[in-house]
Amino acid sequence: MGEKQLNISECLLFLQGFLTNPQRVGSVIPSSRFLAAKIVESVPWNEVKAVAELGSGTGAITRFMKPHLTGSTRVLLFERDKKMRATLKTEYPDFACHSNACQLIKKLNQDDIGQLDCIISGLPFFNFTSEMREALLNQIIKALKPEGIFVAYQYSLQMKKKFAEDLIIEKIEFVPFNFPPVFVYTCRKSGRNNRY
Repeated sequence: MGEKQLNISECLLFLQGFLTNPQRVGSVIPSSRFLAAKIVESVPWNEVKAVAELGSGTGAITRFMKPHLTGSTRVLLFERDKKMRATLKTEYPDFACHSNACQLIKKLNQDDIGQLDCIISGLPFFNFTSEMREALLNQIIKALKPEGIFVAYQYSLQMKKKFAEDLIIEKIEFVPFNFPPVFVYTCRKSGRNNRY
């Protein structure tokens, strides 16, 4: 019963966020367990000492990540929606919660984290202005260590070319059991210096 109530309240929170700001909240409901499982299986968790999740929403992916983390893994969650961020702070008090993924580098410095081993993103990149998209990708590339993993789920393949400019796309998988269906990009930052 508690799990069902949680799912209903999460769905209502997502719907409210979407209706208030559809540019920032990319979906009307939280990510499915099928999507969460696909994302989690894309990450070599034994190599992850620091991870950020961008667009954490109500924690649908975070919930699946948590069992794979060690006690010493540093976790940063980013969520613009104030109500969703409050839910994350309550559910994950040991994780650092921030509002703006465009301040990723600043927050890493504040939290005394050098670079990240992994970034998971549910941000609806294609909904953003080209300037915001570029700013976010700059932050992501700078924040990832060489060979670091970037896993992003998108509702189309429109970001493929943009991601490929600075990341090596290792695979793209389609997840039909999500509403709407999504593509999961698993990318790696090159070991050599990128343009940043």
